[in-house]
Amino acid sequence: MINDKRYSDMIYKRCGKSGVKLPAVSLGLWHNFGTESDSQNRRDLLTTAFNNGITHFDLANNYGPVPGSAEENFGKVLHSDLKGYRDELIISTKAGYLMWDGPYGEWGSRKYLTTSLDQSLKRMNLDYVDIFYSHRFDPETPLEETMGALASAVRQGKALYVGISNYDAEQTRRASEIMKAEGVPLLIHQARYHMLNRTIEEELLPTAKDEGMGVICFCPLAQGLLTSKYLNSIPKDSRAAGKSVFLKPEQITQELVTSLNQLNQIASQRGQTLAQMALSWVLRNEEVTSVLIGASRPEQIIENVKAADKSQFGLEELIEINKILDQMPFIR
Repeated sequence: MINDKRYSDMIYKRCGKSGVKLPAVSLGLWHNFGTESDSQNRRDLLTTAFNNGITHFDLANNYGPVPGSAEENFGKVLHSDLKGYRDELIISTKAGYLMWDGPYGEWGSRKYLTTSLDQSLKRMNLDYVDIFYSHRFDPETPLEETMGALASAVRQGKALYVGISNYDAEQTRRASEIMKAEGVPLLIHQARYHMLNRTIEEELLPTAKDEGMGVICFCPLAQGLLTSKYLNSIPKDSRAAGKSVFLKPEQITQELVTSLNQLNQIASQRGQTLAQMALSWVLRNEEVTSVLIGASRPEQIIENVKAADKSQFGLEELIEINKILDQMPFIR
């Protein structure tokens, strides 16, 4: 059952200088939508997100595992539980990382980007995606070729908008100049940003603003570190306790746990969970259009969408938070 009042509580922010708005909180399908995930849980996650005002679903060609399976599984739910709501959704996908064997299965050539987008559309049973990204900068392909492939995707009607991800500030500026000359401005930059990784603040955020691009941030909860999960120990079912290449047990030091608890105290004073405050902290930047959350349970989505309406921080709060963050380790 779709909630008739799904738009009442979500905040929608204009993406750069474009005409499109994104929900302050978007759902990323990087995890929990692959071959081994539970089909009913996938349906529950997507419908819960939509029922709570999340209209943007973010994918990539290699999301799974296995690569491509997240797009296939998303397509199944889109054409069943969400059938009839395509025009109310922003669906994005990306290409850039390894997808198939041989010299044409990754990076930023026109060959790879074009064929990858065709494959993604087929997997999701779509005529077009709303946003198509170059997932990473290719140092061996002329940027004009990569950006030309994005422009072609728009001209061919396979994507309404295009963006870039994991580009640094200078690469972003160059890409934007090329795309403006093509007459297809870049809509958005997808970048890693959270309390323990603030590298985009100095150059990338100002560059995106200057170029009229929106910014959507992935990993805003630092692979789950900025939740209540690690406030006492490392749970057996957590990412750090598993085989994740992104979060290792040795990173969960006593000093880190102490700092996380200090942040959690501030969150409690704000009437938020630590996860909600971490998302609100990212959204406090006017340059940030949306944050990408992941979820393994519908309850996590319901909790995290509440961060959208508390993105204002007092000066004393920010000073106190910065003192804590300055003592915490950099986490990619």
